[in-house]
Amino acid sequence: MSAGVAALAEFGDKTQLLALLLSARFRAPVPLIAGIITAVLANHLISGEVGTLLAAWLSPATMRWLLVVSFFAAALWMLIPDRAPLAQPPKTPLGAYGTAVVSFFLLEFGDKTQLATVALAAKFQTLLPVVFGTTLGMMCADVPAVLLGEAAARRIPLRLLNRLAAGAFAVLGVLVLAGARA
Repeated sequence: MSAGVAALAEFGDKTQLLALLLSARFRAPVPLIAGIITAVLANHLISGEVGTLLAAWLSPATMRWLLVVSFFAAALWMLIPDRAPLAQPPKTPLGAYGTAVVSFFLLEFGDKTQLATVALAAKFQTLLPVVFGTTLGMMCADVPAVLLGEAAARRIPLRLLNRLAAGAFAVLGVLVLAGARA
């Protein structure tokens, strides 16, 4: 579930757009992909830990309602297209790997996939499976962006994918809501 939610949330997201930009700039897919994995794992480990801590601190009823609100908010958020990051990433001595690590780690803060990681870790209270799943989902969206570059971005119907992701988040919200009323 974590991988599917993250993959859907990532299509058309600013981090996927960043993957396209970095791919065009560096033309070094292996260091870029390694940098993205490093940054996402670090960011999602922090996010997942926050989610599991929230689940431990809050009552089950409060946690369910927060999850319902977060999933419906994510569904609405998916309908608002992200803007691309800087058209040309700044020049840096970090190289492809370092630039990917720093830029993805920072850009992921407050992102849909980070918030989904918090919510999923809180719901399932299993840190590593959720982090692995959300990281895998992001990589399913970002690796093709790195490998295929801008040519693929023109052919993928991002608006449709955003709507499908919004629907998936809404369904999760309804499922959690149904569990909250039971």
